[in-house]
Amino acid sequence: MTKLGIATLRQAARRLRDRFRPAPLILLYHRVADLPSDPQLLCVTPEHFKEHVEILRNNACPMALGEMVRALRDNTLPRRAVAVTFDDGYADNLLNGKPSLERYEVPATVYVISGFVDARREFWADQLEQLFLQPGILPQQLCLTISGQTYRWDLGERAHYSEDEFKQNRAWHVLKTENPTPRHQVYRALCQLLYTLPHRDQHIVLGSLNKWAGTKPVCRPTHRALTPDEVRLLAQDGLVEVGSHTVEHPSLSALSVAGQRDEIRRSKIRLEEIVGHPVTSFAYPYGTRSDYTAETVEIVREAGYDHACSNFEGLVRQGTDPCQLPRYLVRDWDGEEFERHLMEWRDA
Repeated sequence: MTKLGIATLRQAARRLRDRFRPAPLILLYHRVADLPSDPQLLCVTPEHFKEHVEILRNNACPMALGEMVRALRDNTLPRRAVAVTFDDGYADNLLNGKPSLERYEVPATVYVISGFVDARREFWADQLEQLFLQPGILPQQLCLTISGQTYRWDLGERAHYSEDEFKQNRAWHVLKTENPTPRHQVYRALCQLLYTLPHRDQHIVLGSLNKWAGTKPVCRPTHRALTPDEVRLLAQDGLVEVGSHTVEHPSLSALSVAGQRDEIRRSKIRLEEIVGHPVTSFAYPYGTRSDYTAETVEIVREAGYDHACSNFEGLVRQGTDPCQLPRYLVRDWDGEEFERHLMEWRDA
């Protein structure tokens, strides 16, 4: 059979499945921004995001996540149902993302880290990126003690990092196996070390790094979180729902039960104070199966959340735990590639 014949059969099979199976899915975004570098691959450019939501409006059934969960319970999900979510609560979700959502009437949920709302500080990974991957001069030797263990690095000649070198390496990201400079090696290592640290320990390490570098933390306008007024503006017309993403974004499985409960409940209380109505949706920080436990899920339920999102792939099916909803992570794809991924996910 020719490739064309195989493709035709696949399209026919997909149409048949769409007639009899809803195949709902949840999309995970972080940022809508066009930045000089994006080592964590969190950004989708405004141009590409506009293409994404236009495709969703024309070729899917976009619905609010809470509505999707209710329809799942009632067994009334429409065909090709899709829910859009954002993690972290960057200001660009409002400034660059909401205009496209409004234009194509695509609802979304934005999971906000409440401790960063109007805190005028960057998330820890962004602070590391600013310190090590932006042009500048650093001391050559770095010695840090983290969790009782001492680490040493030598930046060598890359202690001085020029604008040209930055431009040459700006496309680097953490999924690449090689480190083009010792700065990238240190950045990658510190991301792994800080990932499971409690917030206070992360803060101590970042303070030590700024003292070592002779710098003061600067919150870049391009990397700031939402302010309280912006959170209210984001949610004011009902198109975008504000959900909780804890207070400080820890890996919850690394905390005690009491620590988890504090993060999960206190974030809900703070965000409800801001938006003026119940916050019933939650997303686990990082969200892999190792970042939370069965106890965490029970704490989420006890705190009064109706549903919660994880960060592993899968379609939402009958029997899916509403407090462990799978999501598909979206990268900075153009419209054609985004549509291809949508079809692949539906065929999962």
